[in-house]
Amino acid sequence: MRIGILQTGLAPDALAPQMGDYPDMFARLLDGNGFDFRTYRVVDMEFPADVHDCDGWLITGSRHGAYEDHPFIKPLEDFIRRAYAEHVPMVGICFGHQIIAQALGGKVERFDGGWAVGPTDYAFGDETLTLNAWHRDQVVALPEGAEVIGSNAFCENAALVYDDRALTVQAHPEFRDEFVDGLMKTRGKGVVPDEVMAKAGARLGTPIHDQTIARRIAAFFKAPRGEN
Repeated sequence: MRIGILQTGLAPDALAPQMGDYPDMFARLLDGNGFDFRTYRVVDMEFPADVHDCDGWLITGSRHGAYEDHPFIKPLEDFIRRAYAEHVPMVGICFGHQIIAQALGGKVERFDGGWAVGPTDYAFGDETLTLNAWHRDQVVALPEGAEVIGSNAFCENAALVYDDRALTVQAHPEFRDEFVDGLMKTRGKGVVPDEVMAKAGARLGTPIHDQTIARRIAAFFKAPRGEN
C-alpha cells in the first residue's frame, strides 16, 4: 500500500540532520505495516496530480497556521475536499488535523489558552494515552461529519474521525522526546512561555503511546472500502 506524505512544513535545520525530517519520522512510526511512502513537498507547491496517485494520504505538521495566507493552503484544501469526496483515506497530524477540519468547513484559530508542549494526556474513550504535543492552534469548531474520539480539558477536539475518510490527531505521535527537546531549544525560546517549557521538560521521559496511535493509523489506512 502506497501512502503519500503531504509535507506542509520542515524540521528545523539544526535538528533534521540527526533526527530526520517529518517524512522520515512518519516512515519510522509506521514501519512494519507494509507501507511504502512517497513524499510531496506541498509547502513548496509540489502536489500530486490526482487524489488516486496513492492509496492514502498523510498530512504532516507545520509551523504555519492553517488560517494563514500561504500559496499552498488553498490548493491543499482543494485536494483534501477531492480526496474526501472520493473516499481516499487521509490522516492528518497537528497542522494536518487542522487543515482537514478547515477544508471541510470547520474553524481553526490561535487558542487563547496558550500552548501544549511535550508529553500530554488525552482521553480516547476509556483509555488515557500520552502523546507528545507542540501546538497553540486548535480546531475550535467541527465540520459536518467529524466525530471527536480524543480530547482533554485543554484541547476539546484533540482527535477526530470522519467515517472511513479521515482520521486526525492534534498531537504528534511521530515526535520522540529528543526532538521535542530540540524544538524547545530552537523554536520554543521567546515563543513558548518559560513555565510551559519547564513543565514539558519535567515530563520528558514519560512513556508515550506512539505505537498505539501508529496501530490505529495503520488499521485506518488498511480498512476495506467499497467503490465510491
